[in-house]
Amino acid sequence: MNHYAWKIKAKAPRIKKSGWLLSLLTQNRGLRSKAELKEFLNPKLDQILKVKLTEVEKARDRTVSAIKNKEKIVVYSDYDADGLCATAIMWETLYDLGANVMPYVPHRIKEGYGMSTSAIDQMAKEGVKLIITVDQGVTAVVQTEHAKKLGIDVVITDHHVLPKKPPKPFALVHSTALCGAGVSWRFCQEVVKELNPQYQEKFLAKLELAALATIAALVPLIEGARAMVKLGLEKLAQTKRPGLLALIKSSRINGTIGTYEIGHILAPRINAMGRIEHGIESLRLLCAKSQNQADKLANLLSKTNTRRQDLTTKAVNSALTMVHEPVLIGVVGSRGWHEGVIGLVASRLVETYNRPMIAMALGEIYSKGSARSIPGFNIVEAIRESQELLVDAGGHPMAAGFTIETRHIEVFREKIRKPASKVITQDLLTIRLEIELEMELTDITRENLKTIERFEPFGGGNPHPMFITRGMMIEDIRSVGSENQHLKLQVDGISAIGFNMGALRAQLRPGGIIDLVYTMAEDKYDGNNRIQLKIKDLAITN
Repeated sequence: MNHYAWKIKAKAPRIKKSGWLLSLLTQNRGLRSKAELKEFLNPKLDQILKVKLTEVEKARDRTVSAIKNKEKIVVYSDYDADGLCATAIMWETLYDLGANVMPYVPHRIKEGYGMSTSAIDQMAKEGVKLIITVDQGVTAVVQTEHAKKLGIDVVITDHHVLPKKPPKPFALVHSTALCGAGVSWRFCQEVVKELNPQYQEKFLAKLELAALATIAALVPLIEGARAMVKLGLEKLAQTKRPGLLALIKSSRINGTIGTYEIGHILAPRINAMGRIEHGIESLRLLCAKSQNQADKLANLLSKTNTRRQDLTTKAVNSALTMVHEPVLIGVVGSRGWHEGVIGLVASRLVETYNRPMIAMALGEIYSKGSARSIPGFNIVEAIRESQELLVDAGGHPMAAGFTIETRHIEVFREKIRKPASKVITQDLLTIRLEIELEMELTDITRENLKTIERFEPFGGGNPHPMFITRGMMIEDIRSVGSENQHLKLQVDGISAIGFNMGALRAQLRPGGIIDLVYTMAEDKYDGNNRIQLKIKDLAITN
């Protein structure tokens, strides 16, 4: 019983000499020399600084001039974890360098995504001369022109895919190789170098925020982004930032913080405020100076995240009843869904059906849509093919958001299926597990686990190495979790767990033989520190 197609990348050597697994993992990642391997395993700051940004010198010079002349500057944020971390980096850095600067976080429901002309009007009245956007702006054509007419220069710093007709700000600082906070950090580094090189050491600590945002934004962990996460996690392990310390404490995280803890525990709490309340509270947490204030804000974020989880669960359960046919791209919506959770709904639908999905919060006149895709189908390009029906749209090949007049939804639903029918094949819909190699039972060792851990951090572009071991005997079977949703096995003396695989228990029996696909990890629960296999798939062979 295979849920997926298995693709085994390489064969294990017949004679396993010292370092054989390191060599094989290196080969599978296309690292062709010792120098490339060294750079991959030990990323340096230079890899971040090598990332090319468009118009960065022009933007730097305008920002330096604004700081020196005490012009009013606004850092215009987005309300997700990436945007808020980007704002914290930008605002703190410019403020520390002597700027007259304030952050501005829009309200998701009241103002919507990106810059608004009404906010720009107010800023003009207050004498703002420079707006620097973070994690948004590449679709702000109208808003940028509006600011120009009011005598405000706009510097856009963003990482989203550029539309065919991007805006024409004073400077467009852009790269898709980093997240929004990564672009913000990289740009600020240029300003620091120009104005106050002595600030560099303090500035480097802000890599912890850039790492958090990179993981939250699901940016492929290669080259500069990988270095940003690797170095940023080292900074995070030594953080003195009250907001992060408070968030870690309220989240009840013990031990090392890695990509899992950020992606599944910390980032969702930061995101929660912007999803259903106001993202400004998350920014206040990130920038808090007082530990007491930070503790209160962290508790607020955790409570808000619990509410967000409840809203998401209800919306997902509703959405699952709306997908009745194997369409190539699903478009579902409801007037009862909070627009702050529709991206999560779309993600859950993609996980369930493995096809691009769009979830919409329907409104009387306007509706908000959030889309998630599968590898090989560029969802933002597909959405932009219906540009004439949309109020706005933006995003990445794998995730996008848009606003549409409700009366156009049915036309949009039909039109978006055309690009899907040209690109999405059955082959694309087949989920393939990229398996490093077939492991013998005797290969599941602490020594090999240490080799695997050298390739951390894992994520897009550098997935956690997956292995298969055939003919494993089941010694014990249990369902665990609050709803018995997880599968716990003991196989050949080794603990294995399959998250959200509890339904398989009925098909398995003690003494049964299975082929197991898994990743290796250290089980730190209760401090036993044993090897645990994280089940990705299995096949019953006897």
